[in-house]
Amino acid sequence: MNHHDHLEIVDALYRFGLGQDLKDRDLFASSFAADAELDFRPAAARWGAKPPLMAGRDAIVDTILALFEGRVDTTHQVTNPRVAVDGDTARLTALVEAQHLLSDDHAKHALLKNRYDVTLVRDGDRWVMRRVRIENAWYTGDPVAIFG
Repeated sequence: MNHHDHLEIVDALYRFGLGQDLKDRDLFASSFAADAELDFRPAAARWGAKPPLMAGRDAIVDTILALFEGRVDTTHQVTNPRVAVDGDTARLTALVEAQHLLSDDHAKHALLKNRYDVTLVRDGDRWVMRRVRIENAWYTGDPVAIFG
């Protein structure tokens, strides 16, 4: 694996987090393949929620941005990335700490430390996420107030 691939693979997860934080639709969407799947079910099960599997870049972007639009401020930090490349596919595992604050009441929050398991595909010079599975290691606050 070359250094450029490693940087671009991790950058897909950076675009995912920063796109949400800035509410930048194009940046957020740039992290996903058109046929992406995002599985937040393992994380949400920790507080008893049962969201659907999200499928398709546009549906994922629409669902997540609509959930937070005008309501939730986020900050995402990505750490401990581990990358394995196999031709034009790659696997990335990382820890992502995601702070979610209600926009009009920052005392209401959910701080999540999540484990990400991501399959990526090469897209020109970039890499994009095709499968994203998110498990929660721990959380503080009130995820139900944030996610419903």
